[in-house]
Amino acid sequence: MKILSLIYEYPPIGGGGSAVAAALNEALFLHGDDVEVVTSAMAGLPMEEVVDGVDVHRAKCWRRHRHYSTFPELATTLWPAYKRAAKVIEERRPDVIHTHFVVPSGIVARQLAKDFNLPYVLTAHGSDIPGYNPDRFRFLHVLLQPLWRRIVRDAAAVTSPSEFLARLLKKSLDRTVHIVPNGYSPHVHYGQPKRDLVLVVARLFPRKGVQHFIESLRGHQTDWDIVVAGDGPQMGQLQAQAREAQVPVRFLGFVDKDALRRLYEQARILVFPSIRENFPMVLLEGMDAGCAVITTDAEGCAEVIGQAGIVVPKGNAAEIRKSLLALMADPGQCQALGVLARERSLQFRWPRISNQYRELFEQVRQAHVAGQSTSNPRHAHRSGS
Repeated sequence: MKILSLIYEYPPIGGGGSAVAAALNEALFLHGDDVEVVTSAMAGLPMEEVVDGVDVHRAKCWRRHRHYSTFPELATTLWPAYKRAAKVIEERRPDVIHTHFVVPSGIVARQLAKDFNLPYVLTAHGSDIPGYNPDRFRFLHVLLQPLWRRIVRDAAAVTSPSEFLARLLKKSLDRTVHIVPNGYSPHVHYGQPKRDLVLVVARLFPRKGVQHFIESLRGHQTDWDIVVAGDGPQMGQLQAQAREAQVPVRFLGFVDKDALRRLYEQARILVFPSIRENFPMVLLEGMDAGCAVITTDAEGCAEVIGQAGIVVPKGNAAEIRKSLLALMADPGQCQALGVLARERSLQFRWPRISNQYRELFEQVRQAHVAGQSTSNPRHAHRSGS
């Protein structure tokens, strides 16, 4: 099958959504599918390259930061991405467009679908859904609501990695949403021994809840290594909070995937204190590395961890502290929870998840070809397999 993947940020740019898209595309390639990616450019990255068998085409745009972008920056991706994707369509004739995020990538996908008579499958990731991240995007969702509804309505199929996000999407537009969890490809194992390390991995936005983690350790004296890996606009504020609370946190900033894997392997405890999540890949990464997990009852977090970790009320520093200190005092419990977490992570491996996407893509392709053969046989031959 030929698949055109549209996403406005792709590794090494972006966060969880971009990593999911890249891993899915690699899994599809390994299955024998032909995958082309059109994404945003950034200084220092090649405009064209092959990554894990996938052709990646980067379109010129204005982007200053690796891990987040502003609305004006997102707007600059639209026309360049459309032009680059149109060229790919003319050269490769994909069977289906797979777009990640309703906005901005869905804007491009919908127009391409109309202009080239192709179906598109839309995958929602979180902040592209009204109500998921209202602190940052409420005004933007209000402004774009009519267009947002058309993009979701016109998609041949819509997927969500969690029941929570599907319910949230349906509040804005009642349509069928296919639940396809995010998959996980285990990183190479470095065999790092566990040590007294408490690890937090997050982009540093308020909704990630790192401020509650720091508050949970206020005044606590410990020989454990307390590490926060990740960057973002809240960095300075969190560093100041840690100093004021006398919490010996090491802020590492951005950590590449190899170094991050070593940290996961070393950490006895992973704390993921997010207030709102769709399907956090951080949890799967830590679970696969055998971390004892403390996370919150934020909807996506609870869906991922299940019964294989400790779940506390979101935003509750006192409960984080209670669970964290209990685990720090009990190495046996840390080890037992780590085993449970790793066992649960197995159900999210990419071969299983990518097959669910392939089945959906094939259904969409067949339905499109059948629909076109009814109305215009010549057009169906041009757009089909």
